[in-house]
Amino acid sequence: MKTFFSDLAEIEAQRSESGRPYREFFRVAAMSAGLYVLPAGATDHQKPHREDEIYYVIRGRARHKAGTEDKEVSAGSVIFVAAHVGHRFYDITEELAVLVFFAPAET
Repeated sequence: MKTFFSDLAEIEAQRSESGRPYREFFRVAAMSAGLYVLPAGATDHQKPHREDEIYYVIRGRARHKAGTEDKEVSAGSVIFVAAHVGHRFYDITEELAVLVFFAPAET
């Protein structure tokens, strides 16, 4: 794959239709990307991943804990979580929509 083009509205529609909080929309060996959406008041059931991960918050408001770091996040926040580090979103006060990038691709 040399190029990839998509539209966030289309990705959000596909994720919504799936009924699942996470929708992967891109994958090559070196990385994968997806959209993760949690409603206000939801519980984030993530477990540590074997891959490094970057989150970009599109919309919403919550707190994020990764290892010993704990921060409020909202639209525009960027979060890096190293492989094997426990992390989760919590105290989600507004629907949270997050682009997620894994390197290498999530297994």
